[in-house]
Amino acid sequence: MIFDIFKGNVIIADKALYKKNVLFKVKGLMFSKPLKSGEAIILEAKEEGIIETTLHMLFVFYPIDILWLNKKLEIVDIKRKVLPFKPWIVPKSPAKFVVEMKSGAAKTLKIGDVLKFKPSSSF
Repeated sequence: MIFDIFKGNVIIADKALYKKNVLFKVKGLMFSKPLKSGEAIILEAKEEGIIETTLHMLFVFYPIDILWLNKKLEIVDIKRKVLPFKPWIVPKSPAKFVVEMKSGAAKTLKIGDVLKFKPSSSF
């Protein structure tokens, strides 16, 4: 399913692919083309936690921005310009959702911001 991601009334991403599938979470962005402006991946963990939302950048060949959100969709951690082939990217706080975005897309966001996910009407 495709979602729009909002901060207030501002669209942060308008082509966010939502995934709960464990196999997709393991593969993630490995061997994929770089994310374009407006594109994002939303990953949902079964439970809010740190281990459940730890990522890797193995075989991802471009930098990305990563947001971690709790179950209230409040940003609890942000890592900008995460470089390729980093083996572990661990959030500072427990999270329920991870949002992977094009590098630079999270420049206006900060910890504590609350986001909204809304099914996209453009697809």
